[in-house]
Amino acid sequence: MTQSRFARKQMRTADMRQCLTLVGLTILAVATLASACAARDIYVDNLRGDDHHAGRSPELGENSDGPCRSICKALRIACMGDRIVLKNNGIPYRESITFQSERHSGFYPGSPFILEGNGATLDGSALVPIDAWEVAGPDLYRFSPWRKAYNILFLDNKPLEKADVQSDADLAKMQPMQWALHEGYIYFKSEKDLGLGGYRLTYTGLTVGITLYDVRFVEIRGLTVQGFQLDGINAHDNAFEIDLNGITARGNGRSGISVGGASRVTIRDALVGNNGVAQVRTEGFCRVVISGSDLLDNTAPAIDRVGGTVIVDGQLYEPLPPAVQQASAEMPSDEEPTYSDWAQVNYLQQTLLHLDVITR
Repeated sequence: MTQSRFARKQMRTADMRQCLTLVGLTILAVATLASACAARDIYVDNLRGDDHHAGRSPELGENSDGPCRSICKALRIACMGDRIVLKNNGIPYRESITFQSERHSGFYPGSPFILEGNGATLDGSALVPIDAWEVAGPDLYRFSPWRKAYNILFLDNKPLEKADVQSDADLAKMQPMQWALHEGYIYFKSEKDLGLGGYRLTYTGLTVGITLYDVRFVEIRGLTVQGFQLDGINAHDNAFEIDLNGITARGNGRSGISVGGASRVTIRDALVGNNGVAQVRTEGFCRVVISGSDLLDNTAPAIDRVGGTVIVDGQLYEPLPPAVQQASAEMPSDEEPTYSDWAQVNYLQQTLLHLDVITR
């Protein structure tokens, strides 16, 4: 009899615990749904906006709060799951921004934190002051940038051709309209006897365009990121479920997009080119999935995989061994190998052929 009462008591306790668990989960689900419904749009206009505003309205009005002026202000007032909407006025947003922590994260895959670019440009370039230049030779000028590595020199917002300068003797071989980075100086060779007065020269001024750290469920779309000294976009670490959609990353000193740590990033319909060291670089234990994107290897390798896993259009990316890269560069070919072709290359055979080793 005592055992029967004890069993019934245990059953009632278990039922009560289950009931409380269901109630708790219901409350949590309702709270999450309510928070997602409370997510708002924050409008940014770098021409007509004002950082005294809270960005509740895209336009100015007598009784309404208008747009912010800077993306930084929008990020300061943003909360989890919000959407920041940029106005594209044809004038670049000149700032460096950071997504960090829960307030710049989304709720779940279908409800991300969004930066809506609308085709706008985030630009980190800075004008070279005319009095910063000094004469270094006939039609040759130089200045010392604040940050010595990973620089690019632009003329009318377009990258100039970079000369291969390894020593002082190479400086004399520079051609007109070329630039070089040598021993902490940026050199520029002007057209004969024209001086510097007729050139609008800029360089990579700000360090990183967009930094993502310790965030989850973030989507950045329809944005051009250019002119930054290090990376256009840097998912530094612990940036999970990041979706870069329709991004253009160009003219950045090191890379267009850099992913590191344990970050998980998807790159879709992107155009990445004219960057200094790599178009896309990965390191650490990250995972990057690239689809439908153009990675131009015109100025640097399309992908520099220092670490992590990279998947390109459904196929695992594996870089060629250095010896095979050299052998491939010396072998005549009508067309460049694609990512899918690399999986079929006999690396050992190409290396042995390059070293002129005969196996029997």
